[in-house]
Amino acid sequence: MRNKRFFVVLAGALVFGVLAAVSVSRYLSNAQAFAKDMHKVAVAKVAIPVGTKIIPEQVMLVQFPRESMPDGTFDNVEKLTGRVAVVNIAAREPITDARLAPEGTSGGLSAVIPEGYRAMTVKVDDVVGISGFIMPGTLVDVVVVITPEDQLSGRGPISKIVLQNIKVLANGQNIDKPENQRDANSVKAVTLQVTPEQAEKLALASSEGRLQLVMRNSIDQGDEETTGVNKRTLLGGDRALPAPEPGSLKSEQPKQEVKPRPVQRRVSVETEAKPAAPAPPRASVEVIEGTKKRNVEFP
Repeated sequence: MRNKRFFVVLAGALVFGVLAAVSVSRYLSNAQAFAKDMHKVAVAKVAIPVGTKIIPEQVMLVQFPRESMPDGTFDNVEKLTGRVAVVNIAAREPITDARLAPEGTSGGLSAVIPEGYRAMTVKVDDVVGISGFIMPGTLVDVVVVITPEDQLSGRGPISKIVLQNIKVLANGQNIDKPENQRDANSVKAVTLQVTPEQAEKLALASSEGRLQLVMRNSIDQGDEETTGVNKRTLLGGDRALPAPEPGSLKSEQPKQEVKPRPVQRRVSVETEAKPAAPAPPRASVEVIEGTKKRNVEFP
């Protein structure tokens, strides 16, 4: 009886031992496969502001699964040294090639200007600069108030949107959002990202008229066609429209039916004063037939 119990215990121990060995073997094989699937990726150790050159102290290497790796990552800190960030890179965020300027680019504002564009600065005040709310990265339209060359028309000055969907590159000397609102309100110049053709328009508009910046929604990329406004059209008034919800798009707003204004026709005074002339009387003859009378008219 004792030998039987001994063999039972021994067999159970062997079974549990085999199961434990198999489990440990599978765990080690999975761990090795997971380790082989990991890859080193360079991430930001601290926040890297836009337009600054990356130094080795700002980067560290961490293990990333290959399936979760973003495109354009780096596995060497030396490859990132001296590269310039074109966007703000947060701490613990992977550094990819799309977030960096091409190799050899100098730091500062020139690093964030895309190819084919230019940076142009215009003077602003509290009104033109929208009370300091214009920050780097916002989109604005440029309105100019100017007097046409044709003074004989008597139209006077007109206001017209000359540039649309223009990106703000810098607010003063800051290519990033200032830390406090006081610095934003004290800015006297704004740098805009424009094409060469837009730069020519902006230079002429700033020298011949007064500029006004109009902030727009960053999602709104539409192109609005306007005819401009002069004194005559300004005094024509405007229709009251319901205020849209904050952040709503134009496509989400209810469509307004524009009813044409009734056309008032002028009636000549002479036509109203002079009544229509009566028709001349026609010649008639009274004819008596027995006991009946009748009038016969002749043309």
